Amino acid sequence: QVQLVESGGGLVQAGGSMRLSCATSGRIISLYTMGWFRQAPGKEREFVGSISRSGDSTGYADSVKGRFTISRDNAKNTVYLQMNSLKPDDTAVYFCAASYLAYATQGGQMRYWGRGTLVTVSS
Repeated sequence: QVQLVESGGGLVQAGGSMRLSCATSGRIISLYTMGWFRQAPGKEREFVGSISRSGDSTGYADSVKGRFTISRDNAKNTVYLQMNSLKPDDTAVYFCAASYLAYATQGGQMRYWGRGTLVTVSS
């Protein structure tokens, strides 16, 4: 079993930056592709970005390319989502997730999920 706990969310002004963290336990994080998803009010959950087991490959949704960066530190069993140039449309609950697959960009491909952390971007 893998447990994922997100942290770092909160209130930030438009144009600002925020870094989210996802701490893992139960299994070593290097076994899993890790992803970030988000769900805005009234919207369905959407893919944000993912990172391969070793951290040598990443993928992002078009809506966040150039602004968000996903990274991982397997020695710390932690993944991160650095968010820059935040917009009010980025307001959402952000979830981290883990997959057995070498590449994953869909929620159905993720086996384990965190409970989420709320990011609110004010205008």
